[in-house]
Amino acid sequence: MAVDKSDRAHALRLTPVSRETEERLAVLVAELERWQAAKNLVSSGTLKDVWTRHIADSLQLFDLARDSQRWLDLGSGGGFPGLVIGICLAERGAGEIHLVESNSRKCAFLRHAARLTGAPVRVHNARIEDAVGDFAGKIDVVCARALAPLPLLLDWCKDLLRTGALGLFPKGQHLDAELTDASKYWKIQASTVSSVTDSAARILMVRAVEKRADS
Repeated sequence: MAVDKSDRAHALRLTPVSRETEERLAVLVAELERWQAAKNLVSSGTLKDVWTRHIADSLQLFDLARDSQRWLDLGSGGGFPGLVIGICLAERGAGEIHLVESNSRKCAFLRHAARLTGAPVRVHNARIEDAVGDFAGKIDVVCARALAPLPLLLDWCKDLLRTGALGLFPKGQHLDAELTDASKYWKIQASTVSSVTDSAARILMVRAVEKRADS
C-alpha cells in the first residue's frame, strides 16, 4: 500500500523535525512497507496513515524527554517508538536506545532499519521479564507503546523507576480505569499529557512507584 503524502505532511505539522531526520524517517517507512508483507510488523490497517499513527505518535514521546541520553523501549515490535527515538538521537549525535523484542523476525527488521538509518540502537532479542532487570540504574527513560495493561507495565518497570528512570507510556481512552486498577497495588507519582495524534489518548509520565504494603 502506498503511503499517503498528505498523511506525511499532517504528521510533520504535528511533530516537526529537521529535513535530515525526515529523510531518515522516510527510509524507515519505506523499509517497513517492504518488510510488512512477510513479517507483519504492524497492523496492516495502519499503513495508510503510518506517518501519523506510528511516526508522529512516536516523535511526541521523544519531545517529552528530548535531553535524555539513555533510553529503553520495551516490546519494540516494528520499531515504534524505539527506532523513531533512535533516529532523533542520531541527529543529535549523542545517546543510545535499547530495544527489547522477543520476536526474532522483528529483531531482524529492527537491526536492518537501524543500520540503514544510522540510528544508535541496540537490539535485545529477549523476553521483557528476562531483560529488564539488567537496565536498572542505567537508563534515563523507559517507554512501552501498546504493550500491556498498566499494572503489569509497572511490575516490569518498577526497578527502573525506582532507580531514576522516567516512564513514558502512551495509553488510550481506558487510562483512568487502568490507573484505578494499578492504584490497588502501587503508589504512583505520575502526570498525563494529551496525545497530539489522538484526542482520546494520553501519555502517562511515571516518575516513581512504590508497592503498596497491603497488596
